Amino acid sequence: MITPLLMMAAATDGTSTTAPPCDSPVVMVIAGPTHDRERMAAYGKAIADSKLYEKLGGYYINIPRPLATFEGTPPAGYTVLMVRFPCLANAQAFWNSKEYQDKIKPLRLDPSAGDYTVTVYPEAPLRADLVGKVGDNGYTAGFDRSGIEQSNGK
Repeated sequence: MITPLLMMAAATDGTSTTAPPCDSPVVMVIAGPTHDRERMAAYGKAIADSKLYEKLGGYYINIPRPLATFEGTPPAGYTVLMVRFPCLANAQAFWNSKEYQDKIKPLRLDPSAGDYTVTVYPEAPLRADLVGKVGDNGYTAGFDRSGIEQSNGK
């Protein structure tokens, strides 16, 4: 019994600094009604000024106003914004960063400037017939999350 425990302790001694690979892009989707566009604009500016997206490889993949509606009627002020990150860990590093949680997120709260659902989805693999036609469907540079201070011990 002691030998397996010692082996496990040796394997997980906490000295490894190798981060898991960050090579499975994800899309963070923010959706819901916006109540105060002016405060949300200040919130968006604070995200841009923080450079967190740049540090973590995140970028917007859409403009949050519909170009067309093919079916249904979206509620007034309904917003959908998508942000691509190189992996779930980097999306989490953004969301859990001390700067976002302590300085940026409060800009849209009390009272709420919008009621949003934030979800993260894996990016679908590129079909073989589209390879070379629509982009590389991947990141060609690494984005290190280790320098982003996390809140709540995360």
